[in-house]
Amino acid sequence: MANQFAQYTLRPEVLQGLDAMKITTPTPIQAKVIPAVLRGESIIGQSQTGSGKTHAFLVPILSHIDVAKDEVQAVITAPSRELATQLFTVAEQLSQFMPGLRIQNYVGGTDKQKQIDKLHHQQPHLVIGTPGRVLDLMQNGALAAYTAQVFVVDEADMTLDMGFLGDVDKIASTFPAGLQMLVFSATIPQKLQPFLKKYMANPTTIMIKPQSVIADTVENLLIASKGRDKNQLLYQLLTMGEPFLALIFANTKTSVDAIHHYLTEQGLKVAKIHGGLPPRERKRVMKEVVDQKFQYVVATDLAARGIDIEGVSLVINAELPKDNEFFVHRVGRTGRNGLSGTAITLYEPGQEAQIAELEHLGIHFAPKQVKDGRIVDSYDRDRRRSRKPQADTRSGRIKGMAAKAAKTKMPGYKKKIKKAADKEAWFNRRVEKRDAARTARKQNKKEY
Repeated sequence: MANQFAQYTLRPEVLQGLDAMKITTPTPIQAKVIPAVLRGESIIGQSQTGSGKTHAFLVPILSHIDVAKDEVQAVITAPSRELATQLFTVAEQLSQFMPGLRIQNYVGGTDKQKQIDKLHHQQPHLVIGTPGRVLDLMQNGALAAYTAQVFVVDEADMTLDMGFLGDVDKIASTFPAGLQMLVFSATIPQKLQPFLKKYMANPTTIMIKPQSVIADTVENLLIASKGRDKNQLLYQLLTMGEPFLALIFANTKTSVDAIHHYLTEQGLKVAKIHGGLPPRERKRVMKEVVDQKFQYVVATDLAARGIDIEGVSLVINAELPKDNEFFVHRVGRTGRNGLSGTAITLYEPGQEAQIAELEHLGIHFAPKQVKDGRIVDSYDRDRRRSRKPQADTRSGRIKGMAAKAAKTKMPGYKKKIKKAADKEAWFNRRVEKRDAARTARKQNKKEY
């Protein structure tokens, strides 16, 4: 089948790269973004994770780079080292048939002096990195990024949340007039608007509405951890089947460390990824995970958008995320590219409201429980709401007493009301029996 990307005016070497990656059909966002970028338009692109936006901007950018020019022509920022490295890897794959193209990845935790020495000798054509390190190299005078004609801000909402928008603002201010800016984000928060208006006069807005919040290929289960040791429950869920790769998400570094320690103590080979690890160790662990040296990975939300690994068959939310948006990013790690996956969310008493919020966003759960070593159907947690209220058979006198006592809230008032109601019910039963007996006697007299 012919590569459908051939319909666009792309460099032949980029098409070769797409063929080598077995990418032949544009996704909806790629079909809209690629021609717009090739026309030189600035773009605000909004789409869910896993929609293919990385290729949507890399393909046209690589097609426009002139390797004969010894200068920086495009800059791309991402809010985490993992994301920047992921972009760098894809860019290298797409450009594998472009000899002479120089792409550099600048992130924190790497040898800055070595990067500075190399930049004084030669500038890259394409810069990819985290905002802090890119800005640092620019302010140092080593990275001459002011020649760039294209600036991409990837995962803009995450950049804002992590406090890096100020660095991105400073980077953008150094570029020439007529800059083509491409901003991609899962959501467009209100706090992002001033930045967009400052640098983008008439941008083309491309919004790809998700067909469903969670892919149809994901089985989304909900399990209450009430009365259970959560670590034991996690271990049980992880070892019931044989997941190809399982990701366990927690909210804090402390939680990740605790879960990692427990699972390791049980004999599982588990990797952990969070911001508290030294950069070299994080890089090493990520590589080992990609190389399939681990079957289990426990991570914070930092990794929810930074892990793009084939074969994630199981995602477990050990804790509900503090931001509901992260739920989609977590669960979006599985069920990709048409493959099936399972997502399990554990919740505790008192978290029903947050579950309801997620359901309001269009996320549907299948209530389950663990019984006899198996995951089986459970009751709906809202079953009480669906019950029909029982008729209040108490007399007006008891209802009045209850209302009055509830206002004063005297100690033991509920017991007193119950005792009075029971006494009244007993008396009413005696009256009913007496009346029934009288009726029976009268009936007998009539018959005889």
